[in-house]
Amino acid sequence: MFEKILIANRGEIALRVICACKDLGIRTVAVYSEADRYSLHVRFADEAVCIGPARSARSYLNIPSVISAAEITNVDAIHPGYGFLSENADFAEVCETSGIAFIGPKPDVLRMMGLKQQARTAMKAHGVPILPGSDGILQDAEHAAGVAGTIGYPLILKASAGGGGRGMRIVRSAEELPALLVQAQQEAEAAFSNGDVYLEKYIERPRHIEFQVLADLHGGVEVLGERECSIQRRHQKLIEEAPSPAVSEDLRQRVSGALKQAFASVGYSNAGTVEFLMDPGGNLYFIEVNARIQVEHPVTEAVTGIDLVKAQLRIAAGERLPDILGGPVTLRGHAVECRINAEHPETFAPSPGRIRALSIPGGVGIRVDTAAYSDGIIPPYYDSLVAKLVSYGSDRTEAIARMLRALDMFVIEGIHTSIPLHQRILADPVFQAAEIDTSYIQRLFAREKLEAVSA
Repeated sequence: MFEKILIANRGEIALRVICACKDLGIRTVAVYSEADRYSLHVRFADEAVCIGPARSARSYLNIPSVISAAEITNVDAIHPGYGFLSENADFAEVCETSGIAFIGPKPDVLRMMGLKQQARTAMKAHGVPILPGSDGILQDAEHAAGVAGTIGYPLILKASAGGGGRGMRIVRSAEELPALLVQAQQEAEAAFSNGDVYLEKYIERPRHIEFQVLADLHGGVEVLGERECSIQRRHQKLIEEAPSPAVSEDLRQRVSGALKQAFASVGYSNAGTVEFLMDPGGNLYFIEVNARIQVEHPVTEAVTGIDLVKAQLRIAAGERLPDILGGPVTLRGHAVECRINAEHPETFAPSPGRIRALSIPGGVGIRVDTAAYSDGIIPPYYDSLVAKLVSYGSDRTEAIARMLRALDMFVIEGIHTSIPLHQRILADPVFQAAEIDTSYIQRLFAREKLEAVSA
């Protein structure tokens, strides 16, 4: 096992990795920007190194600064968390060249999974269901029109190297295609320095479902069930749960079997998440692989009893999955996660600032992952996540009831948060009946507006 690990991240995920390291007796090194000097991950790590100014491009995304911090503190490995450098193949390669273990997939696998079209091809070869679409990158408008004519409208243009909705356009007619293709390519180039885009069939009102995968360095692969991630706004997830109310045991086993073969064939190692869309008929279609730990990993931990971050560390240290998992993976109960963000619950405007008062909920079935504290600052430079509130129950009904109780007891003063929005969603009979898809938020707002006018 490693003796000392540097955590190339900040906030709640940095604290989460510190906790896993303490469980395993591993010393930790935190890196921080000048804006995070008084953050909790800096306080609770064994050592801490400032790597630059507040802007992430000059600190958390600055590969030479991160590697220098790792070298001067003589660490064995680097855990990248999520975001920042977590899926950066060049960073993983520099780690290897520097004799430092990267706690994640190998650089060549990261490159393959980072290019969605290549990942799509790899999954298709092993029976993972994919959406009808282009077999490669679109060369020009004529090529796109030919593919579109074969598939039929509506379609969606996607950036091969992208995510988070950037470089993405929905195309509903042949007349729209040329202009939207140029827009998608330009946005992809600006966001990812890669203007490659491809086409897929567009599914109206899909569910968003993802499967959690662990793979060791010896060819072993295990799938730890799935998560429902349909509650989102502008492709950003707000609420996740495990397992999905829409996935049957038969479907779970069929998809898991195909994923095991696909991940073994490409030499994948460490944690990964495979994202799918589900159409109204209950059919799953592959979207992409997120080659890292996910924000929403705690709901999978709740229903499997497996510490995914500890598993990451043990895999990177060379241990085999049977020893790490200790037996067959079984799903028990239900878990829900609400992302508590520093933003206005109505306008979604960012709300950085000082937390004047903080009271974190507890009780049976409640977990809170956060780096926030009373009098602490939520800076404007990074992701708006303040806390991840997780509830667990014997079934979905109990998990929702416990989440509502915890939301009511969660006090954050000094900034706006998304707590009121989560309360509205969790109390909504439509959500409680699991009649959800990726357009749920828009439909909820429309219903509320109509009810307000009718009142």
